Amino acid sequence: MNPYAQRRARVLAKMREQGGGVAIIPTAPEVMRNADADYPYRHDSYFYYLTGFTEPEATLVLIAGATDQAILFCREKNEEREIWDGYRYGPAAAKEKFGFDAAYAIDTIDTELPKLMANVNALFYALGSSQKLDTQIQAWLNSVRAQARAGISSPSKAVDIRVLLNDMRLIKDEHEIAIMQRAADISSHAHARAMRTSKAGLREYHLEAELLHEFRSQGSQFPAYGSIVATGANACVLHYRAGDAELRDGDLVLIDAGCELDSYASDITRTFPVNGKFSGPQKALYELVLNAQAAAIAVTAPGKRFTDGHDAALKVLAQGMLDTGLLNKNNVGSLDDVIANGDYRQFYMHRTGHWLGMDVHDVGDYRDHVPEGEQKPWRTLMPGMVLTIEPGIYVRPAEGVPKEFWNIGIRIEDDALVTASGCDILTHKAPKTIAEIEAVMRA
Repeated sequence: MNPYAQRRARVLAKMREQGGGVAIIPTAPEVMRNADADYPYRHDSYFYYLTGFTEPEATLVLIAGATDQAILFCREKNEEREIWDGYRYGPAAAKEKFGFDAAYAIDTIDTELPKLMANVNALFYALGSSQKLDTQIQAWLNSVRAQARAGISSPSKAVDIRVLLNDMRLIKDEHEIAIMQRAADISSHAHARAMRTSKAGLREYHLEAELLHEFRSQGSQFPAYGSIVATGANACVLHYRAGDAELRDGDLVLIDAGCELDSYASDITRTFPVNGKFSGPQKALYELVLNAQAAAIAVTAPGKRFTDGHDAALKVLAQGMLDTGLLNKNNVGSLDDVIANGDYRQFYMHRTGHWLGMDVHDVGDYRDHVPEGEQKPWRTLMPGMVLTIEPGIYVRPAEGVPKEFWNIGIRIEDDALVTASGCDILTHKAPKTIAEIEAVMRA
């Protein structure tokens, strides 16, 4: 059984646990950019997770009943449109290729869905995610309700299908892990390429071009997100996008970039000197962030809480802020005081990681499920989860802050797969230590 069929079977089993019903999962719509130009198409992650089907104008319907069914609605074959837009599977070929029980033309969905929704217990779909879908659901329900005098009943409850799918997507299977490892390798090579290219006088967009070249030449379909290439003071802007700022001798460059491969994201951040050699103040803060990341990696393991890595990194960073004089001990007190009062947020204002998968900020609750009314603890890590580990430090000019650290922004981010005994760093091929970075940039 292919991985997509296996996932459909798991969803159907979860639906039966709730009394059965019909699930409706459409893919993403095509979006126009301007005039006759559209944005590069990217399918919906939930839809793809269960189908492996990448064409637009498609909907998956799962029926959990006396007999389980997986039905695809997709575009008809159309040789005229294929001349312009490329190959289309059509219902017959899609059914065979992707292992559905049935497949119909998408143009028939308004006729077929009310039939499939008749006399079922529940309707499973992404509640409130799309006005178009909500309108369609309402119309289909009204068609079923209109048959009440004929003894036809309509679904009596609605369940958010994402609740079932999010926990599934949080634990990656071998198929997913293999893709994510390849994506991590491609992105690691891209970061090394940018380091080798760096020199004073180039601009941020030059390094972005090197990243994109490596992504595409190695088979990645897209960047996983808009690449951050930030030199000098720009590195202190967390969501800065690659612009036209000039790389200057003596400054650092922060690159946060990763490719998407076969619908799975990678996410890496590296910070390196434009000229290939860290200065004293840069080295001091870089080693601090690197040590903070090492502390977080050490506690990323089964049985640990999602937030344990953040807490471990935060202690190292806060102590470093005191040791380097970024924070004045006479003004803020002890390490415990710095953490309790949030004084560290002047230089470190984000958390240390997030889930990673088909989406860069992937789905899945960050707190464990507990009975209603009880306080939810942070989620317990389990093998198969993938998360980023990305501490940083960002020093803007401010009174009382040593000037040698002004405008230094550093973040180090890796992708970690939780294993049975700890975690594997998928992005280990991206140069990270000071010695590794300087060696790559000398080559």
